[in-house]
Amino acid sequence: MNFLKRNYLCLFLFIVLLNGTSLKVHCQVIPDTNRTIAIDKRKLKTVAITTTAIGASAATLLYYAWYRDYPQSSFHFFNDNDEWLQIDKFGHTTTAYYLGVFSYDALAWSGLNNTQSTIYSGIISFAGLALIEVFDGFSAAWGASSGDLAANFTGTSLFVSQQLLWKEQRIALKYSFHATDFSNYRPDLLGNNVYERLIKEYNGQTYWLSANIHSFLPEESGFPKWINIAAGYGADGMTGARSNASEYDGISIPRFDRVRQFYLSPDIDLRRIPTKNKTLKTVFKVISFIKIPMPTLEVDENGKVRFYLVYF
Repeated sequence: MNFLKRNYLCLFLFIVLLNGTSLKVHCQVIPDTNRTIAIDKRKLKTVAITTTAIGASAATLLYYAWYRDYPQSSFHFFNDNDEWLQIDKFGHTTTAYYLGVFSYDALAWSGLNNTQSTIYSGIISFAGLALIEVFDGFSAAWGASSGDLAANFTGTSLFVSQQLLWKEQRIALKYSFHATDFSNYRPDLLGNNVYERLIKEYNGQTYWLSANIHSFLPEESGFPKWINIAAGYGADGMTGARSNASEYDGISIPRFDRVRQFYLSPDIDLRRIPTKNKTLKTVFKVISFIKIPMPTLEVDENGKVRFYLVYF
């Protein structure tokens, strides 16, 4: 089931509205402790109202856009864990992670300390995406997914655990995309245009764990703070969720081997690039979920090795 599309819709709304209230937040997640600082009640009220408005708006939009025209049922689960070679689960994890990141930025902007901002942002992240599973669970056309819930929890936990342990994000989840020909065979599933394919074309999506090298070295090492090393996961050859169809709309589809792919590549941590330009800092913050195209080594599950001078 393609639930990821709804999750990205929520994340997009969240980022757009949230950044309207947090333009003054520094780009890097505040390497703060639980020092005593004055909470700006006006800012905190703004964040609370904005978050509530986003939640209510997203829930209403989702209901009318996705669920209203489908029959309802008693709450039930649907097992989709074997679909799309789990690429969709990595999407859920990444979405949950960044809901935590951006929630933290807004809460820290209002004056809450590291622990408070971390706990509340974790709740916002997991609860916000769990609402989608509740909607799905009561829909006869779908069903709540335990795999989606687990993926959402993993993304939230990755953010929360680092923020509590290190008071910064040393390992970030990232996303990259490249166009493929597979959507031409199944535009209904993989997208009819570039905007749909960014979300639905799982063959073109790669999800990354990007680790900041400087964060794990002594401060006096002199290693650039913005250089990361990233490990990625992707898949190829998919024209169906669980298996590939032989034809679509009366047209034969060639046989493709479904294969998992693993990547290793340098990366750039945009939030750690030093700049005094506030607008540029905000831009870096908003697009920090994108893996920067770099030379990349790929090894697939069959042992085939490829090298890309620039991989998207």
